[in-house]
Amino acid sequence: MIHRQLSSKIQQLSTKFPIVTVTGPRQSGKSTLLRSQFPDYRYVSLENPDMRSFASEDPNGFLKTYDNHVIIDEAERVPDLFSYLQTHVDEVNDTGMYLLAGSSNFHLMSSIDQSLAGRTGVVKLLPFSRAELHDADRLPETINSQIFTGFYPRIFDKDIAPTDYYPAYITTYVERDVRAILNISDLNRFTRFIRLCAGRIGQMLNMSSLATEAGVTIPTIDSWLSVLEASYILYRLEPNYNNYNKRIVKTPKLYFYDTGLACSLLGINSVDQLDTHFLRGGLFENMVVNQFIKDSLNRGMRPDLTFWRDSTGLEVDLIRTDGTEMYAYEIKSGSTYNPDYFKGLKKWAKLSDISPEHLAVIFAGDTEFETSDGRVLPFPKTF
Repeated sequence: MIHRQLSSKIQQLSTKFPIVTVTGPRQSGKSTLLRSQFPDYRYVSLENPDMRSFASEDPNGFLKTYDNHVIIDEAERVPDLFSYLQTHVDEVNDTGMYLLAGSSNFHLMSSIDQSLAGRTGVVKLLPFSRAELHDADRLPETINSQIFTGFYPRIFDKDIAPTDYYPAYITTYVERDVRAILNISDLNRFTRFIRLCAGRIGQMLNMSSLATEAGVTIPTIDSWLSVLEASYILYRLEPNYNNYNKRIVKTPKLYFYDTGLACSLLGINSVDQLDTHFLRGGLFENMVVNQFIKDSLNRGMRPDLTFWRDSTGLEVDLIRTDGTEMYAYEIKSGSTYNPDYFKGLKKWAKLSDISPEHLAVIFAGDTEFETSDGRVLPFPKTF
């Protein structure tokens, strides 16, 4: 059993709220984590048709049967249950009564906002972090193998080859989750759209280009992107353009929550293909950004990450805001350091009045050292 860093936060929230909600991608390990951490709780999955019918048709009877210390998996499958949960937990007025798990952020959070606001602590569980695998001595040895394998728990728990796991994951996702959210008549076109997104990892989001290649309208692209975001397939990294001049780029960049999934969508079938793949740098950058996101989420905190780019092409790959402090990172997939890596960082630091102590280059090398421009951090030792 690989220890999940989010465990302590869930335990803490269960002593403060009547309900704790764990959301995240399908198969990220939500129910496994909850059942192992709370072994005395009864477990109910609303994926089960009989249980779903019970909760839908007789919610009061369902909550009388499962009145306290219950894990409810796939909770978003019965959104009407949330109003009854609200009434029940208000009457009992206890903490740690229910642990909810769900993989559809759109439906789950909509139900929470309507019925359970203030009554539930909400956390997000993504696939394994690099630190979790390292501590369990399960981390793939090379950076390329980490990019290719990805971080979904089932791959490590069941020793499944990424080339077997991810195509099945996509098929299941498209056939179940997408149909549950959108009425898409042509699923093949939607799958092609996901692959087109994978080909744009780390790039500026061009809605018009995507619409042309996918053969749909721009509003459709916007709708489909929202579905992929709600399902934790991909996310948009927003630009940081506050207090800068009008020459700053204000278009988000596109990333995937898991690089193994992205590799599968790109048709990468072996680790060796990554050495010469044109998106290897983007995939490495994606993996680094993901580790920053997981580091925040696993501590129960909301990631505050952006990037910066001006109209001349100078860019800072990642800006992390921590309270009133800002830290900037250039991400390079090569293992050899080049002083030019600090070019964009220095320009941004001058505009933002940030000292070199808050600047760093993260690269694929092995040696950590300081320069007059900032720190140089080897990725293998950073997370």
